[in-house]
Amino acid sequence: MSTTLETDICILGGGIAGLWLNARLQQLGYSTLLIERGALGGGQSSKSQGIIHGGTKYALHGKLSLAAEAIGGMPERWRACLDGTGELDLSGVRLLSANHYLWSPGSLISNMAGFFASKALRGRVDTVKGSERPEIFDNPAFRGKVYRLAELVLDVPDAIRRLAELSGDSLVVDASPHVERRPDGSIEGIAIHDHLIKAQRYVLTAGEGNEGLLNSWGVDQPAMQRRPLHMVLIKGPKLPALYAHCLGSSPKPRVTITTHPCADGQWCWYLGGELAEQGVGLAPDELIAKARNELADLLPWVDLSQTRWTTLPINRAEPAQSGLVRPDTAYMQAVHNVLVCWPTKLALTPNLSDQILAELDHQAIRPTIPQSNAGLPRPHIATPVWDICFP
Repeated sequence: MSTTLETDICILGGGIAGLWLNARLQQLGYSTLLIERGALGGGQSSKSQGIIHGGTKYALHGKLSLAAEAIGGMPERWRACLDGTGELDLSGVRLLSANHYLWSPGSLISNMAGFFASKALRGRVDTVKGSERPEIFDNPAFRGKVYRLAELVLDVPDAIRRLAELSGDSLVVDASPHVERRPDGSIEGIAIHDHLIKAQRYVLTAGEGNEGLLNSWGVDQPAMQRRPLHMVLIKGPKLPALYAHCLGSSPKPRVTITTHPCADGQWCWYLGGELAEQGVGLAPDELIAKARNELADLLPWVDLSQTRWTTLPINRAEPAQSGLVRPDTAYMQAVHNVLVCWPTKLALTPNLSDQILAELDHQAIRPTIPQSNAGLPRPHIATPVWDICFP
């Protein structure tokens, strides 16, 4: 027979969004249990490039969009946390790059110079020249321009490690949590191991896993969409550091490159942007050939002869939108005694927590139950995808 275990808030999903929310709730005195089916950060979080966007990439068509405005304040919130002065103490988390960059391989960016210098983007973008540029562009073959963005790139696996530390004993692993439903449609509890977890409120932050949880609960709204990408990974011992969007002829970055440390001391370039969108439907060999041609055109002076290449299909899980478009902001919807959530972007994680905390306050949900996990097993932290893809 199941033993009932009560908590104030039960969170389902141990990616960045769930872990961030869990830590903030505990700061405020709530008892929490976070249930993860596999490894912490093993879904969409571990496949992120780690860029804390400030919205510039959403403004490459020449004006600030709702998405750009919604995300504009996020880098400073993350920086404060990394400095140990923000809402969560993430001091010690590895910062891969204090800035993200935008570069043009030729004169194309000159058409955007007036926009980047505009009042709307003041403080978000500035030109860098000479020794201020990333070292990779210190080559006579480079004829383009480089802009520094008021954004940062963090080591997501290390951020997950720190958030797990902040969560204490509230993290629980169970491969198949089952939703128990009441006659009125609300959740009675979450069955795991030999326990029934009962909470004042349940929060779904499982990314792509939200769909299965909603199905298990018997609820079809809010609906979820998947926007696929096909990423390219390049591994080598001497890859130069690069954290940048390359400006192309479309409003989207031609390619976005971030650099990540591997467990064996080598480095991995992780390629997203329009390249990853166009790679959906291509076979891995076809996409790798396309990526090779792109980099030979954009960075011909970089020696990639001693590198290994592979690809990684991923899904961006989000609330369903008309036409499968990208949502502009983080998403939270209250359904019965459940909050269904998607951050939609890594950078918007603090904003999602704000929405959830505001909704709990609106519903007058207060801390009332002591913290306990009855010795339930704890999840481990996911292996970074660059170490999985290159065993």
